[in-house]
Amino acid sequence: MSEFVESLHEIFERFGRIEPRRMFGGHGIFHEGRMIAIVLKDTLYLKSDAVSAEHFDKQNLPPFTYERNGKTMPMSYRQAPADLFEDREEAALWARRAYEAALRSGQPPKKKPAKKKVPVKKKKAASP
Repeated sequence: MSEFVESLHEIFERFGRIEPRRMFGGHGIFHEGRMIAIVLKDTLYLKSDAVSAEHFDKQNLPPFTYERNGKTMPMSYRQAPADLFEDREEAALWARRAYEAALRSGQPPKKKPAKKKVPVKKKKAASP
Protein backbone atom coordinates (compact mmCIF):
# COMPACT_ATOMS: atom_id res chain seq x y z
CA MET A 1 0.00 0.00 0.00
CA SER A 2 1.35 3.45 -0.85
CA GLU A 3 2.32 6.00 1.80
CA PHE A 4 -0.42 8.24 0.45
CA VAL A 5 -3.11 5.62 1.06
CA GLU A 6 -1.67 4.86 4.51
CA SER A 7 -1.84 8.58 5.39
CA LEU A 8 -5.61 8.62 4.84
CA HIS A 9 -6.18 6.90 8.21
CA GLU A 10 -4.76 9.97 9.94
CA ILE A 11 -6.41 12.47 7.60
CA PHE A 12 -9.87 10.99 8.22
CA GLU A 13 -9.34 10.25 11.93
CA ARG A 14 -12.09 12.68 13.01
CA PHE A 15 -14.54 11.12 10.58
CA GLY A 16 -14.09 7.54 11.68
CA ARG A 17 -12.48 4.32 10.65
CA ILE A 18 -11.70 3.78 6.99
CA GLU A 19 -10.58 0.63 5.24
CA PRO A 20 -8.48 0.81 2.06
CA ARG A 21 -8.79 -2.14 -0.33
CA ARG A 22 -6.81 -2.75 -3.49
CA MET A 23 -8.93 -2.56 -6.61
CA PHE A 24 -8.81 -1.53 -10.28
CA GLY A 25 -5.18 -0.45 -10.26
CA GLY A 26 -5.68 1.70 -7.18
CA HIS A 27 -7.56 1.55 -3.91
CA GLY A 28 -11.17 1.79 -2.81
CA ILE A 29 -11.65 3.58 0.51
CA PHE A 30 -14.49 2.11 2.57
CA HIS A 31 -16.36 3.26 5.67
CA GLU A 32 -18.84 0.90 7.30
CA GLY A 33 -18.80 -1.30 4.21
CA ARG A 34 -19.53 1.49 1.72
CA MET A 35 -17.02 2.84 -0.76
CA ILE A 36 -16.64 6.56 -0.10
CA ALA A 37 -13.55 7.26 -2.17
CA ILE A 38 -11.06 5.91 -4.65
CA VAL A 39 -7.33 6.55 -4.91
CA LEU A 40 -5.63 6.34 -8.28
CA LYS A 41 -2.05 7.50 -8.86
CA ASP A 42 -2.01 9.07 -5.38
CA THR A 43 -5.02 11.24 -6.16
CA LEU A 44 -8.06 11.05 -3.89
CA TYR A 45 -11.54 11.12 -5.41
CA LEU A 46 -14.58 11.30 -3.13
CA LYS A 47 -18.02 9.78 -3.80
CA SER A 48 -20.43 12.41 -5.08
CA ASP A 49 -23.99 12.66 -6.33
CA ALA A 50 -26.51 15.30 -7.39
CA VAL A 51 -26.94 16.47 -3.78
CA SER A 52 -23.23 16.93 -3.04
CA ALA A 53 -22.15 18.08 -6.53
CA GLU A 54 -22.53 21.77 -5.68
CA HIS A 55 -19.70 21.54 -3.12
CA PHE A 56 -17.36 20.12 -5.77
CA ASP A 57 -18.58 22.55 -8.44
CA LYS A 58 -17.83 25.58 -6.23
CA GLN A 59 -14.17 24.53 -6.21
CA ASN A 60 -14.04 23.32 -9.82
CA LEU A 61 -13.13 19.81 -8.69
CA PRO A 62 -13.27 17.46 -11.68
CA PRO A 63 -14.77 13.97 -11.76
CA PHE A 64 -12.65 10.88 -12.16
CA THR A 65 -12.92 9.79 -15.81
CA TYR A 66 -11.74 6.84 -17.85
CA GLU A 67 -11.72 5.98 -21.56
CA ARG A 68 -14.16 3.41 -22.93
CA ASN A 69 -14.60 2.70 -26.62
CA GLY A 70 -12.99 6.03 -27.47
CA LYS A 71 -15.33 7.99 -25.17
CA THR A 72 -14.50 9.71 -21.90
CA MET A 73 -16.67 8.27 -19.14
CA PRO A 74 -17.10 10.19 -15.86
CA MET A 75 -17.66 8.34 -12.60
CA SER A 76 -19.51 9.48 -9.49
CA TYR A 77 -16.24 10.34 -7.76
CA ARG A 78 -14.77 13.85 -7.74
CA GLN A 79 -11.29 15.03 -6.90
CA ALA A 80 -10.88 15.95 -3.24
CA PRO A 81 -10.07 19.56 -2.35
CA ALA A 82 -6.45 20.24 -1.39
CA ASP A 83 -7.36 21.86 1.97
CA LEU A 84 -8.82 18.55 3.12
CA PHE A 85 -5.24 17.29 3.63
CA GLU A 86 -4.35 20.17 5.98
CA ASP A 87 -7.49 20.41 8.13
CA ARG A 88 -8.89 17.33 9.92
CA GLU A 89 -12.30 18.97 10.48
CA GLU A 90 -12.54 19.77 6.78
CA ALA A 91 -11.53 16.19 5.97
CA ALA A 92 -14.29 14.87 8.25
CA LEU A 93 -16.85 17.14 6.57
CA TRP A 94 -15.91 15.97 3.07
CA ALA A 95 -15.80 12.33 4.16
CA ARG A 96 -19.28 12.68 5.70
CA ARG A 97 -20.57 14.11 2.41
CA ALA A 98 -19.02 11.19 0.52
CA TYR A 99 -20.51 8.67 2.95
CA GLU A 100 -23.96 10.27 2.65
CA ALA A 101 -23.69 10.09 -1.16
CA ALA A 102 -22.77 6.41 -0.83
CA LEU A 103 -25.83 5.85 1.38
CA ARG A 104 -28.10 7.63 -1.13
CA SER A 105 -26.76 5.50 -3.97
CA GLY A 106 -28.80 2.57 -2.69
CA GLN A 107 -25.88 0.16 -3.02
CA PRO A 108 -25.77 -2.32 -0.16
CA PRO A 109 -22.65 -2.31 2.00
CA LYS A 110 -19.83 -4.52 0.79
CA LYS A 111 -18.68 -7.24 3.11
CA LYS A 112 -15.01 -7.44 3.90
CA PRO A 113 -13.42 -9.97 1.54
CA ALA A 114 -12.80 -13.30 3.22
CA LYS A 115 -9.18 -14.15 3.81
CA LYS A 116 -7.95 -17.22 2.02
CA LYS A 117 -7.60 -20.15 4.34
CA VAL A 118 -4.46 -22.19 4.16
CA PRO A 119 -5.30 -25.89 4.26
CA VAL A 120 -4.00 -27.65 7.34
CA LYS A 121 -2.51 -31.07 6.82
CA LYS A 122 -3.87 -33.62 9.25
CA LYS A 123 -1.38 -35.84 10.99
CA LYS A 124 -1.78 -39.53 10.33
CA ALA A 125 -2.35 -41.68 13.36
CA ALA A 126 0.65 -43.78 14.26
CA SER A 127 0.29 -47.47 13.42
CA PRO A 128 0.50 -49.86 16.44
